[in-house]
Amino acid sequence: MRGVLDRPAPTAAADLTLGRGAARVLINNWTGTSTVPSRTLYPHQWSWDSAFIAIGLRHLSVRRAQRELEALLAAQWADGRIPHIVFNPALPFDAYFPSPDFWQSSRAGRDAGAPAATETSGIVQPPVHALAAWLVHRADPAESGRREFLTRLYPQLAAWHDYLLTRRDLAGGGLAAVVHPWEPGMDNSPCWDRPLARVVPAAPGTYRRADLDHGHPADRPTDLDYGRYVQLAADYRASGYDDAAPHTFAVEDPCFNALLAVSELALARIAREVGADPVPHETRADDLTRALVSRLWDEESGLFLARDLADDRLVPERSVSGLVPLLVPGLPDHVVERLAGTLDGPRFHAGPGALVPSYDLTGHAFSSTRYWRGPAWFNTAWLIERGLRVHGRTARADRLRAAFLDTAGASRFAEYVDSATGEGRGTRDFSWTAALTLDLLRADGLDLPGAGDKEPVS
Repeated sequence: MRGVLDRPAPTAAADLTLGRGAARVLINNWTGTSTVPSRTLYPHQWSWDSAFIAIGLRHLSVRRAQRELEALLAAQWADGRIPHIVFNPALPFDAYFPSPDFWQSSRAGRDAGAPAATETSGIVQPPVHALAAWLVHRADPAESGRREFLTRLYPQLAAWHDYLLTRRDLAGGGLAAVVHPWEPGMDNSPCWDRPLARVVPAAPGTYRRADLDHGHPADRPTDLDYGRYVQLAADYRASGYDDAAPHTFAVEDPCFNALLAVSELALARIAREVGADPVPHETRADDLTRALVSRLWDEESGLFLARDLADDRLVPERSVSGLVPLLVPGLPDHVVERLAGTLDGPRFHAGPGALVPSYDLTGHAFSSTRYWRGPAWFNTAWLIERGLRVHGRTARADRLRAAFLDTAGASRFAEYVDSATGEGRGTRDFSWTAALTLDLLRADGLDLPGAGDKEPVS
């Protein structure tokens, strides 16, 4: 097997140029304490962005990668949640919407343990953080140990997972639920259309869409959907961000829970490193894997589907979220086979050298340009590429890796791209695109929990 560091010599100069370009993006987007996803469209710190960014930053500066995660966790709520946005107080409120004065975290979230001195959002994003912390540690274990990086982060990461597996297990089935379409990170996915249809949107004159200042309306969510997002967030705020309150929108998402399972495995390794008991985390990872398969696997579709908790039914929309569980090492063999077949089938194979579309190419809601309704994203490509390696499918992983690197460079590290043509969409110089480019250039994926050590969960 040829590793990613053993590519043919003719590509070495191109890889060096690509790596320098990616590093330049991360350097330019660094604020002194963390990295913004984009200087224009996303000027604050985002939760799962920072996790992906830290994974790439470890190849430039382990200390900066550590600080990325530390800055995010400094805004953790007392109930364990890691908010999806940590706001920069130096920026005016109109730099982004919903802004700090909308979320009102320090006041509305007081009973849930929101920090008093830092303004954040009240919702969360996918739990990539323990995985990121483990990979940052592995980049320089001596530096990590000197700064007691894992020792300090372990209790915070454990509290984060506790929050998701207790307060967010809304159905009692062993999986974490999301209560807003922004939480699974795939904001505008057709998977949310049916659950969102129950939401009466906020009146148009009650908010201003700052995203349209930097993004084309054809690429962004519709005004109707955006109004529903705003109303859901306002309702959650009105409850004091209480997870026990009724939720109009409550969904179990495959990507979110797959990342939680993998991060529990990472937390087990972190626990062993700091002298804590890894067994509870290993047990949780096994339990999550079983629940993921029993509650979200759809044999007919050949991938995982979201479950709408309002009617306890799977949502019949096929998205890239259902392929991300390839990252979970303990999946049954027949599930891995079916996922691999779906990945290369007509619904998700956009052609040679293409990335993975965010939604079924043959689906009724497919759009080649609109946010999460068809375009391909680099973070999901990275997750699937790493997952293919976890399950020993190196030839397919090599092809996806090559497509990722070619597309990232050609698109100037775009936020996302047309899944067929690779044309850049959204903003450019996007931080996680640059960070994960660096990781694919410099890491072989063998430091992922479970890589080379697959044992299916019975």
